[in-house]
Amino acid sequence: MNILTIQADRSLAIIFIEMKDIDQFGKQLIQWYIKNHRRLPWRETDNPYYIWVSEVMLQQTRVKAVLPYYQKFLERFPDLRRLAQARLQSVLKMWEGMGYYARARHLHQAAKLVLKRYDGKIPDNWESFRDLPGVGEYIASAVLSFAFNQPYCVVDGNVKRVLARFFLIDAPVNRSASLKIFKEAAGRLMKPCRPGIFNQAIMELGATICRPRNPGCGSCPVQSLCSACQSRKVATYPIRIPKKIIPEYHMAVGVILKNDRILIARRKREGLLGGLWEFPGDKVKEKEDPRQACVRGIKETVNLSVEIDSFITRIKYSFTHFKVVKDVFRCRHVFGEVELNGPDDRFRWTTPRQIERYPFPKADHKVIRLIKGMNFS
Repeated sequence: MNILTIQADRSLAIIFIEMKDIDQFGKQLIQWYIKNHRRLPWRETDNPYYIWVSEVMLQQTRVKAVLPYYQKFLERFPDLRRLAQARLQSVLKMWEGMGYYARARHLHQAAKLVLKRYDGKIPDNWESFRDLPGVGEYIASAVLSFAFNQPYCVVDGNVKRVLARFFLIDAPVNRSASLKIFKEAAGRLMKPCRPGIFNQAIMELGATICRPRNPGCGSCPVQSLCSACQSRKVATYPIRIPKKIIPEYHMAVGVILKNDRILIARRKREGLLGGLWEFPGDKVKEKEDPRQACVRGIKETVNLSVEIDSFITRIKYSFTHFKVVKDVFRCRHVFGEVELNGPDDRFRWTTPRQIERYPFPKADHKVIRLIKGMNFS
């Protein structure tokens, strides 16, 4: 049995792995992958720009959702130079609906730096590539491994699950301090293998066979080597720390009408939803009526006095650490000139027809669809 023992002190977790079949594991895994892997476009290339774009998109987003965005993004920005020379608003518009927009901002910033520092050639060494905006250890490991076949372990949630079951690792997969343990375990398995294809193979195993629920152990190419499978403990691993209950915030915003035009505001580039456009408003305070919150929030953030005509809709959405419930009201401008005092750095009075030119958070698309059906006379 493959046993991974953890001896922990206050500063360091030391790993000891006893394993006789490392060579066999790598060979069986790669043979399975070559015959059975999903044909995804970023796997059919060694172009570092294509691979980089795919890995940025795949962070926090499922493969099925990424595929149409990936194709359209590369059609619009077919190479790094084209991306670097594009306006951020154009990049965000192509990213619209995929969420986690900091990914797009950082990718755009990084492309500009690569064009300036390296004449558009993506660096193939760890220090230079890791130094780019938005490039953490995971992205650096993935691109350098897949595009340049360098020996960096790519450890995502799927890989952690495979390793936890294979070695019976008791370290919680959702504890940041555990990452060192899983990277060390992955490194021991990778050593005799081709890094790029090994990383792809173990990720694919976790995504398609070694699933969180109902894993397909009968189809697993390394089931005979897996400690959890052999000891019938697959359901026990991986170990997770229970998630905390995440808070929910109530928002009230207004679709403000003035002379058949609608006010929209752009969030500052840095921070949550940076660079995207929104409808003005604010959080609903404790015991505050949403209508009152909408009128107050608009006054405080854009300096306009408005009256509410009607309720439009309620939308709900989630971020990683909190949820949002947003009430949207149709408002009529009464008096005042726009002065931005909140999270926004620019505003526009636009028409319902023109509003689709601007990148909005996905949750606001429902509001935009309803606006297009409104009577503005």
